[in-house]
Amino acid sequence: MKEKLKIDIVSDVVCPWCTIGYKRLEKAITELGLNDQVEIEWQPFELNPNMPAEGQNVTEHIAEKYGATLEQQKESQQHMTEVGEDLGFKFDYFDNMRMVNTFDAHVLLEYAKDFGKQTELKMTLTKAFFSDRKDVSDRAILKEALIHVGLNADEALAKLDNEEARYQIRQTQNYWKNLGVNSVPTVVFNRKSAVTGAQPVDTFKQVLNELIAEQPNV
Repeated sequence: MKEKLKIDIVSDVVCPWCTIGYKRLEKAITELGLNDQVEIEWQPFELNPNMPAEGQNVTEHIAEKYGATLEQQKESQQHMTEVGEDLGFKFDYFDNMRMVNTFDAHVLLEYAKDFGKQTELKMTLTKAFFSDRKDVSDRAILKEALIHVGLNADEALAKLDNEEARYQIRQTQNYWKNLGVNSVPTVVFNRKSAVTGAQPVDTFKQVLNELIAEQPNV
């Protein structure tokens, strides 16, 4: 029996390529039969740390941040929708979609880690945003997600007003930034090597096979 391979995924809840990257990694893990040999932990990264509470229209936001035209955005969204479909994930882009602040979501993901519910909550929040047209900065939506995965919603939501819990997320974000993580998804293996971007399933398989072979026996 080999030691578990530790996988840190630095990502944001509202990052489409993070979702695609994870679904491809998940597929690689499942197809290789490695579910019991890896341990995944999600690490916080805010694509838009200064996003105001009211959010911003997605089209306007992407144009402002990346200089993408409406036509380019529509093409990109169509591509992501098709890639998502192949992986069993629904991207539902719509005209009034708004980019939102995700700091609170990251606080709750840290809380969920202690209960082994981090991946489940992450995907619930991602689905809420991309598939169900929900605002994942809204505490009512966050509460729904917490209840959905079987967590104590009141205890978790109390963390959002806890200065120490908020400080911890800022410190963790800074830790990864200081290591040079400036784009997401970044998938880190055993805190020694990393790949960035939504790599193809076969690439993840190759990396996993090599690293699992090197894992010490317990």
